[in-house]
Amino acid sequence: MTCVFCGIIGGTIPASIVMQDDDVVAFLDTKPLFKGHVLVVPRAHVVTLGDLPPASLPRFFGAVQRLSRAVPEACGAQGTFVAMNNVVSQSVPHLHAHVVPRTKGDGLKGFFWPRTKYASDAERDDYAAKIASLFAT
Repeated sequence: MTCVFCGIIGGTIPASIVMQDDDVVAFLDTKPLFKGHVLVVPRAHVVTLGDLPPASLPRFFGAVQRLSRAVPEACGAQGTFVAMNNVVSQSVPHLHAHVVPRTKGDGLKGFFWPRTKYASDAERDDYAAKIASLFAT
């Protein structure tokens, strides 16, 4: 079985890339909680946070931290929800952190995550471009 995220990292599966470097890739979730929902993954295929080598933690969480600042500004949100599942509720068995734009009263309660859709690939790519431009600063 092929890992979807490894396919995105390798460029064989299309995605709206927000940032990438030698160790980390971030792209928009195709079934976002809210528009601008980013997934941050290590390039190396590891399944859980416990599998990530300690030397990789600063690059991985550094990207998560920077995206937690860029996403609200890019999406007109007040903050972010940052989450990670390990095995249970992990829909793709490749470590990934969610960076989700949040606004008071947005309807997200607990772990009930209603999903939305982008109107088009162009709209999704527009969100990716906004986040990417702020991630670079």
